[in-house]
Parts: sequence; C-alpha cells; structure tokens
Amino acid sequence: MGVHFFTGFPGFISSQLIRELFRKNQSQEVIAIVLAGELVKANIERANILTEFPNASIRIVEGDITLPNLGIENQAIQEIVPQIEVLWHLAAIYDLAVPRDIAWKVNVHGTTMVNDFVRTLPNLRRYMYFSTAYVAGIREGVLCENELIRPPAFKNYYEETKFEAEHRVEDLKSEIPLTIIRPGIVRGHSESGETIKFDGPYFFLNMVDKLKCLPFIPYIGQSKSIINVVPVDYIINASTYLVDEKCAEGKTLHLTDPNPHPVQEVYRTMVKLLTSHYPKGRLPLTLARISLQVPLIRKSLGVEQESLDYLTWNAKFDTSEAVAILKKGGITCPDFIQTMPRMIDFYLAHKEDKSYQIQIR
Repeated sequence: MGVHFFTGFPGFISSQLIRELFRKNQSQEVIAIVLAGELVKANIERANILTEFPNASIRIVEGDITLPNLGIENQAIQEIVPQIEVLWHLAAIYDLAVPRDIAWKVNVHGTTMVNDFVRTLPNLRRYMYFSTAYVAGIREGVLCENELIRPPAFKNYYEETKFEAEHRVEDLKSEIPLTIIRPGIVRGHSESGETIKFDGPYFFLNMVDKLKCLPFIPYIGQSKSIINVVPVDYIINASTYLVDEKCAEGKTLHLTDPNPHPVQEVYRTMVKLLTSHYPKGRLPLTLARISLQVPLIRKSLGVEQESLDYLTWNAKFDTSEAVAILKKGGITCPDFIQTMPRMIDFYLAHKEDKSYQIQIR
C-alpha cells in the first residue's frame, strides 16, 4: 500500500493505471511528476480521478525528467524519496514521425535521468518501465521477451530511441527490482472504446472515413503480415497485476496480443464496419507511399506516412513468459476483431473533435 510515483501523467495510460491501482486498493497515494506546461491539464485529470476515489491522494510535483533529480526542487526530493515504493516510468515521445534529437532527449536521456533517480530510492519495491515491443526495429521472425538484440535498422526514431532507453534499464536489472513492459500498438478500451487520441490503427480509420465517398475502397498492398494491437484495458489489468507479482521481477514481458490477426483481416473488418461494404481492388503499396509523401494528402487523410511501415513487417512476438504469469491472475487479451465495433463506435462519436486527432506534419 505504499506510495507509487509516476512519470507520463496526465497521459492516457498513466491516468488509467492510477485509477486501477486505487480501484484494486493496491495504493491510495500517488506522486506524479509533471512538466510546467502540463500542470493545468494534470490538475484537471487529478480532480477527475479524485472525484471517483475521494479517499485517495495524488500529489503533483513540477519537474522535467531530462534534468538531474528530474528537475524536482530539493525540499520536495527530500520528502518524497523515502516514500516511494513503486516507480512507473511511462514518460516518452510516442510519435512515429518524431525528429531524432527530440526523441533522444526525452526517451533516452530522460530514461537515464529516471534510472539515476531510481538508484536513490531506499524503499523501492519495484521499478515498472514501459518500453515497446517495437524495440525490435526491422528484425523479423519470432521475437522473444528475453532478447534485446540491436536490429540492422529501425523503422523510425521512436523505435531507435526506445531501444536505446530499454538497454539502459536492462543494465539496472542486477541492482534494482524491475519489470520491463513491452506493449504492442495500444488502442482504446475493449469494452467502452474509450481512448484520448486517434493514432496507430486509428490512422486507417481516418483514411477509410475520408475515402468512403468513393465507389469502393481498395486494399493497400498485398500484405501477409500480422498486426499486433492491444486494448488499453489489457495493458492496465496486466501491469497492475505484474507490479505485485514476485515472479515478474527481473523480467521483460511482451504485453502483445498472443493471437494477433493478419493486417488484411483487420483492414477488411474496419472498412466493412465503417462503410457497410468490404474493400475491393488493390492500391499498390508503392503508390500509397508516394501519395503519403505529399503533406496535403497526409493531412487530408489524417495518416502518418510512417504507419505504412508496419503493414509489411513480418514478425511475431513470443508472449510465453507474460501469458504464463498473467494466467495465474486470470488475465487474457480481448480479441481485436470481436471488440472492434466498440472501437469504431467511439471513433465515429468523436472523430470531429480536433483534440482526439494527431497533428500530422
């Protein structure tokens, strides 16, 4: 029941994790480090959470993970360091189109600073670090949880900097009780459809929605790949279970879908649910890539060009460690195709709201 410390608040996953910890009574006290520019948003989210859990407490501390001691002033450091029992590090830049220097500063340098901070915590029970399954870069075939192999290349700077950051956390395993979480592509809640931003698989919903006035919508390329998309509730249920699970200590775990679907099947279902018709014909992938190199087309379709790289990537995430541990808690990943109608209902209800859409560069 100790104090849990969060980076990445008021982001969607950290906000949901805090709610779940309160709901399961795993903690009633949270400290969240927040950038000055995010304080207003963070205080609103804090108030929302505490309305649901009036007996809990969330202390917001202003800081910056790219600075020593996370930029937290000395007096606050002295107060909070002895209190922290669990540290959740989620702060990162998740944008696939991010420039390298910005991604490096937050994802790599920021994680180095968080690692230094973690080393100073005398009562730390667990360090929960959120990496990504996509640290694999362009490696293909079966990707294991206990591997962290530098790939020949990365699809974008997000992947590269998350690989570098995970390496730095991996080096701490010998001295700190930690668990590295590698989620797949995260989507909204499997039952309510709720999310706070339309990225990842939502780029394709944007595109289909914009093109539905056409006589028919084509398949894109001829992919045999599978796509690994997980609902946020799976990430939340699994992570809050793993944090108190002794056998998850020192492990790197894939929170990916053990039964993922082929890209074509996912796309086909999306088109059918949005337009009432199945896709017809094919747009060659090279043509799709050329089109998305044009900023006007990218922006009008609401698609980042980097998202096409995931349509032809042939890799399978092995999840045996995660599945074995989560089985004890009765936690399984909801099926993407079966729960897609809820995702699309939520998308249709909020697609005109600009705050959900990602700024396409």
